[in-house]
Amino acid sequence: MSTIVSEEIEIVRQHKAEVAAGERFEFGKNWAAFLAVLDEERIETAVKSLAEMLECETLAGMRFLDIGSGSGLFSLAAKRLGAEVVSFDFDTNSVECTRELKRRYFPDDAAWTIEQGSALDAEYVKSLGKFDVVYSWGVLHHTGEMWKALENAVIPTQPGGKLFIALYNDTGSQARRWHWIKKTYCRLPGFLKTPFAAAVSLPEEAKQFASAVVRLRPLEYVHSWTQYKRGRGMDRWRDIIDWVGGFPYEYASVDEVFEFYKARGFMLTKIVSGGVGLGCNEFVFERKA
Repeated sequence: MSTIVSEEIEIVRQHKAEVAAGERFEFGKNWAAFLAVLDEERIETAVKSLAEMLECETLAGMRFLDIGSGSGLFSLAAKRLGAEVVSFDFDTNSVECTRELKRRYFPDDAAWTIEQGSALDAEYVKSLGKFDVVYSWGVLHHTGEMWKALENAVIPTQPGGKLFIALYNDTGSQARRWHWIKKTYCRLPGFLKTPFAAAVSLPEEAKQFASAVVRLRPLEYVHSWTQYKRGRGMDRWRDIIDWVGGFPYEYASVDEVFEFYKARGFMLTKIVSGGVGLGCNEFVFERKA
């Protein structure tokens, strides 16, 4: 048995053990459901959002690493922009989701490699080589060792290359409360998980609906569901499940992330952080030559 195969088997075993112990959310199963509603509009929205954050029109001639590829949507977006793509994820179902998108859209493209691996394994990350763009949106705070994962993201970023990450915002006691909620969700029996997710989401949904009604704009709330895919091409209900169940769960302030990468020779070139609340701050760093 090859070393690569044995390492993947060990990752699968570890993932299953963490899920069974209620220590990890099955992100991949959630993304598998998302693929059923994935359409061309969502794909084009993802392509546009990726190009806007990276401030480019094309990734032709560039290598793109997707750390924690999830549904595979943004690996696909990078391919649409012309990049050579390497995708990996810790979750078996996420790996299969990404492979499914390759089968659908780039079945014979040797310039898209998909593997199962861990962002916490520095030797594995190093083995992938150097990249012009390293991308990890909403992933590294789910590893259980966020700062180690952020450190490892430095390894494949070549000098002059870009590192595009998104991490949960530190909101103090509110974030700590959600840590408990997420851990509770993962430890519930399967049949209770969806009702629990709906229940804990209801107060915020009710608040948003009431606000829209008071302002005599009820359709604004309706559109927040029906037009949700116009954001990053995702699905609102799948994102809610991902949010409520997303454990392990860590978070960081903008200043902490900025200082962390500044000390490692990175320059912040773009940030989206205003009004994100518990959501993700988005950062694009460039590694100094």
